[in-house]
Amino acid sequence: MQSYTIGQAARLLGVSPDTARRWADAGRIETHRDEGGRRVIDGRDLAAFSVELARTGSGGEEGTSYTSVRNAFPGIVTAIKLGDVAAQVEIQAGPHRLVSLLTREAVEELGLEVGMEATARVKSTNVHIDRT
Repeated sequence: MQSYTIGQAARLLGVSPDTARRWADAGRIETHRDEGGRRVIDGRDLAAFSVELARTGSGGEEGTSYTSVRNAFPGIVTAIKLGDVAAQVEIQAGPHRLVSLLTREAVEELGLEVGMEATARVKSTNVHIDRT
């Protein structure tokens, strides 16, 4: 059976390794030691935990936003081009460059600036920007 280290599990769950470690220490998710002495989580246990986490929304991360858009790309704002009515915002999310066209008013309301963290959320052909 596939097993995952705490770091791998954290990446798959979308939380920090410290959060995943705290969950394991608190008994929220079962771990065991592999032959190298590392704490690992069985794949089936991780899958069940991730489904429960998504169902209950009890991730415990501060600043969690609630949305129906599932494809989230946290990153950094790299460019903003403002027009009279429309705006273009670019976000670099790891290896992904995302560009969103939105209203100037939305950019101003979100207080978006180059260099700040933001999350691009993609649903179908639309990209939504959440300030983080």
